[in-house]
This record gives sequence, structure tokens and C-alpha cells, in this order.
Amino acid sequence: MTAPWSAGQAPVLPGLPGAMVTLIEGSAFCISEPGGDIAAGQPQGLFVQDTRILSQWTLTIDGRAAEPVTVQQADPHAAAFIGRLPPPPGAAADAALLVTRQRYLGDGMREDIAVRNTARKPAALEVMLTVGADFADLFEVKEGLAQAATAQATIVGSTLTFDAHRGEHRHGLLVRGDGQPVAAGSALSWRAVVPARGEWLITVEAVPVWDGIPMTPHHPRGQPAEYAVPARRLREWRHGAPRLRTPDHDLAAVLRRSIEDIGALRIFDPGHPRRPVVAAGAPWFMALFGRDSLLTSWMLLPWDDSLAAGTLQTLAERQGRAVDPATEEEPGRILHEVRFGPAAWLALGGGNAYYGTADATPLFVMLLGELRRWRWHHDLPHTLLPHADRALEWMRRYGDADGDGFIEYCRKTPAGLVNQGWKDSWDGISFADGTIAEPPIALAEVQGYAYAAYRARAAFAREEGDAQGARHWDVAAARLKRAFNQAFWLPDKRWYAVALDRDKRPVDALTSNIGHCLWTGIADADKAAAVAGHLLSEDMFSGWGIRTLATSMAAYNPMSYHNGSVWPHDNALCAAGLMRYGYTVHAQRVAEAIFDAAMQFGCRLPELFCGFPRRDHLAPIPYPTSCSPQAWAAAAPLQLLGTLLRVTPQPGAGRLWCAPAIPSRYLPLQVSGLQIGNSRLTMDITGEGWDVTGLDDSAVDLIRQPGYPAARRHRSAAGATRRARGDLGPLARDPGKP
Repeated sequence: MTAPWSAGQAPVLPGLPGAMVTLIEGSAFCISEPGGDIAAGQPQGLFVQDTRILSQWTLTIDGRAAEPVTVQQADPHAAAFIGRLPPPPGAAADAALLVTRQRYLGDGMREDIAVRNTARKPAALEVMLTVGADFADLFEVKEGLAQAATAQATIVGSTLTFDAHRGEHRHGLLVRGDGQPVAAGSALSWRAVVPARGEWLITVEAVPVWDGIPMTPHHPRGQPAEYAVPARRLREWRHGAPRLRTPDHDLAAVLRRSIEDIGALRIFDPGHPRRPVVAAGAPWFMALFGRDSLLTSWMLLPWDDSLAAGTLQTLAERQGRAVDPATEEEPGRILHEVRFGPAAWLALGGGNAYYGTADATPLFVMLLGELRRWRWHHDLPHTLLPHADRALEWMRRYGDADGDGFIEYCRKTPAGLVNQGWKDSWDGISFADGTIAEPPIALAEVQGYAYAAYRARAAFAREEGDAQGARHWDVAAARLKRAFNQAFWLPDKRWYAVALDRDKRPVDALTSNIGHCLWTGIADADKAAAVAGHLLSEDMFSGWGIRTLATSMAAYNPMSYHNGSVWPHDNALCAAGLMRYGYTVHAQRVAEAIFDAAMQFGCRLPELFCGFPRRDHLAPIPYPTSCSPQAWAAAAPLQLLGTLLRVTPQPGAGRLWCAPAIPSRYLPLQVSGLQIGNSRLTMDITGEGWDVTGLDDSAVDLIRQPGYPAARRHRSAAGATRRARGDLGPLARDPGKP
């Protein structure tokens, strides 16, 4: 069995067509047929806290299932399944019975079943709901390994009760409904008389029971759904979301979808119900992943700080304290994945967390520094500073185990992840000739994250008047940058190695990881032009986005997980890096490509898609087992919009740098809800100029130029040099354009 925490493992989904309907609310989700049934023996069901509570939920009327007509879904946690009951075989009449199943999710499930009779005569019917529960864990279902047997139902009055033991926990389920149904076997049934031109309605609920204690459903019977906790949370999220006005309706639709999906993917620790974090993706990764949640929160910071605050607090509370090879926990280390609830035993070592990641720890410090930059009146960054120092100590003591100045990874348990960066599939790190790199491995982007973490800690020290501390972390950052550019730069190829292997050999494949080196600023300015050129070259840029691996590499496969596919979040970070070094046209090209791709996926960007050239197909080719919605893919459009707005807070100096670079197809553009300090800004951008309103802090100077002026100066010089040589750069060929 593959490791459950590996998001790179493609799930085995026998018989699961693309028409399945997924509802999500917190860590609960439900996968069902388009008619609303949960079919027995399939990778479907109601899952609560990583355990399948319902493995069957089938509705029949007079022994027949309704024919699906449509599914209506306005909210991620609710849907109406609408069908019609066909007339009996041989009958000449049209269908007269409409069946509506309004389903609500939240610590269980509620379903309102309505049968409407359009005929002139009443209809006497038998309505039966057959229920199954196997309490299989999420990964058994995902990989097709769930046992066929189900828990036996017992009957208490008109309630079905299921009960089973797994490990140390006792799992249970209560299924009960209105109208005094008859309970028999594993089914509830009603004798219904539907009036002519009338309706018959009942409500059924499925309530999970953990160790003998029933959960409190978010949508109890008898309460209007709009007053339930999920509906209230979603309204609050929508109310605080950014607003966009543009003549490009596609862009507006993509950003609306992103906001909805991020809202749906928020989960809440039962111990801190008002502290949101973001799950990695639906349906199989509705849990907190350190890397995914940190990067997603980073992308959202210009618009929302609640997820950054919740993620940082949650990860700080679970920061490593001891050395445990089974879970790869080490003092100061930030976890890779945490699971809540009875299925938490699935994690390595029998705990509820697995720590095998090299990048979450520096990303934690980075995000803390970024929260300070965007919300300089927020108290949380300074409160969590001791946790940042523990993280930095892990980087020095455990992350850099051999003392060469670079952070490496090598798993401590045979069951752990072989690769512990964001490309965590087994073949994710290889040489140009296709040879798999052997650990310990030092990834290029992780060194960039460490560099940015040191700079963030230096900024904290300067803010506190600690000149010695600021000098210490500035020196650490400068030393790492110098060593990185010496060890990772490949002069003959003019790109950065993706990694150093166990023998300190540069792993020479051309990958998108080099774009992260621009994003963090670890790349030397005189190398940025070559990196930008490679990212937008025909080898790397598909026309729908930057590939993870160049077509010229031996391991390239456009249908692979990490070796030639296109990942939206990866592109968003590359675009931010290109913009940081002044490659505005390159960044715009990437942003437009990802926005265009999103429209081809119904406005919802998947986790990844295949890397075939745009000129070969009318639309990007989906990756079959991609998560959708997925957190950092959903956040990518908001990150790209922020990159194009070019807003850079500099609180220590009391400055706000701003110089929008919006492609003309999206103009005029108005963006409201940009949060800086205590201000909520509105930006109005036209082809003639731009304006910003709402900056309440009079101590902040608005500077109408891009941030990172040193990189900007280098960009101008590099452009002049290329023009003198007659080299117009990669965009002169408009790579990947059909």
C-alpha cells in the first residue's frame, strides 16, 4: 500500500466516471452518482474525518430508481438532485412524478426528499432508502482496497444504527427520518400518498458516532438550511472576498470560481472552530498539508489574512518537539500532513502527523514574514516569532545535516516519502539523461525558501531594533545566496540545477523549479535573463503554461505527474519571480495562459494538466486523477492577479510600491478588497493610467513604481544589451501560441 500522505499517488478509481458529484464541507465530503445515489462497492460515499460513514445510500420508489434529470448546486456543501420517476413498463402515460433530493453536508448529512405529483390523481407509493456503512478509511477507498463487507444494522424504533470497531476506536452511524418510517434490515421505508398536483416531503439524516458520542449535525432536521454553520461561514467568506470589474467576463468568472473553491476548502480544527486552515484538495486530500496550506495562504495574503493566521497557528502548535524516525518528526520541524479525528492513526508511527518534508519549515518563516509585510498592525507575527526561531534552528541542525550550508532531505523510514519537495513523486527529481537522483538531495527551490526565510527573520530583527540580529540573518542570507549561485548554476547550460544529489553533483535537468529561485530572490541578477528565457522557451512553455520539465529532457512525459505536466500554482510562483526581476511581458504571458486554461476547465483550475503544446489541441488535456478543486490551484488566479497589480508593501520604510501591469485585454479593470495594513484598497486601471483609493494610513507613502528597484535596473541594462546584440529574446517568437 502506498503512503497515504503522498498527494502524488494517483488513486485507483474503478468504475468512477467523470459525472460523479462531490460535495465538501470542512473535512467532510460526499461522492455520489449524478442521481444522488451512493452505489455500494464503488469509491463513493460520505466521508467524515477521513472515514467512510456511508458506503451505500440508494433511493427507490415502488422498487424503481428515479432517472437523473439535473443537479443544481449553488454552494459547495449542498446540492439538489432532480429526477423523474418513469411510468411503469408498458404504460403509455408521460412521467408524472418528480423526485428532488436536497442534500446538505456538515458533520454528517441531511437529505430532504420530495416527491411531486403532476397528475390529476393521487399516487400511493412505497419510498425506500437502503443504507450501508463499512467505516473504511479514506485511503482504502481511494486505492480500491476497501473490504466488501459492511457493518450490520440494528433497529431501535424507526432508527437504523450501525456499529463497528477499528483499532482503538468504535465507529457508529445513526440514520433516522421524519414520518415514522419502517426500519427493516438496512433500509427505511415509508408508505406515501402524494396528493394530485401536490407534494410529499420527508427529511432523513445520517449522524456519525465516534466512540459512542454522536456528532452534532450542521444541518439538523427542522432548521432552515440558510441558518446552518456552513451557510453562515460561506456568507462571511463571500462578503469579505475581493471584487473585480472587467470587460473580460472570462477573467471575472475564473476569479469568482477561485474564491468559491477556497471558501469550500477551508477546514476547522475541532479544538479551534473559529480558526480556519485550508485543505490541500478535494476529494481525497481534505486535510492540512504544511506545504500546500502555507503556499496557498501566501497567495491569498493580499486579499485575506485569516487562512495565513490560522495555518501558522495550527502548524506552530504541532511543530516538532522530539526526534521520531517513524514520523520523521524533529525539533522545530513543520509537519507535512496532519489528520484530525478517529482515522488519525493512519499517519506513520501511529500519531496524527507526518513530518517528511524539506520545504514546509522555511515556508513557515517566509509566510510569517509576509504576514508582517501585508498586515503590519497584526500582533500574530511577533507572537509566533519563537516558533520561527525554532524552525530556523531545525534548518541549521537537522535540515543541513552535513553542514554544507544547504538544506537536504533523506527519509528516515522506508515507508516515508522518497522525495520531500513539492515534486514528491518517486521520479520527480532526475538528471537530464533521466537518471533518478539519489538522496540526500538539496533542492534548488528549497534553498530559495531558506534564503527568503533568513531575510524575513532579519526584517523582524530590524523592526525590533536588534541590529546584531539583523546583521546575523542578513549575513546568513548573503552567504547562502553566494554559495547557491556557485554550486547550482550550470554555466554551459545557463540554467540552475534542480538539485544537488548525495555526491553533491548538480542534477542538471531543466525544470520549472528555477522559476521559484526568481520568486524568492536567490538568483543572481545577471542570471535572471537566461532563466526567464528558458521558462518561456518552446521546450518549457506549452502555450497553456510552463511545464514542470523541459521537452528536451530524457524523462519528459506530458502525461506524467511531475515530468512535463503544467501546474497552475507552479506557474503563479514563476510569474511572480519573472515580475520580481522585471520581466513584465514574460509574467503577463504566463498569467494569460493560465487564465485561458482555466476557462477550458469550466473556470476551475485543476491541480495539474498535461503538458502537450497548445498548437496541437483546442484545449489543455486533463490529467485524469487531478484534484479539483485543489487549494493552491484555486489560489493561483488570485496570486497571478496580485503579480500583475505589482503592489509591494514595505512597512519598515513606510512605503507602498505600486505600478499595475495589466494586459490590455482585461482593461478597464477595477479591483476592490486589496488589504494592506488596516486599509482596504480599490484600484482603478485603464489604458491611460491608474488610481488607488482607500489607503487610510497617512504614514505610508505611495510610490508609483514597481518594487525591487535593483532588479528593475538590471532588467533595463540586460534589455539594452540584448537589443545591441540583435537578440529580441524568447517572446519575439511568441512561444506556444497557436
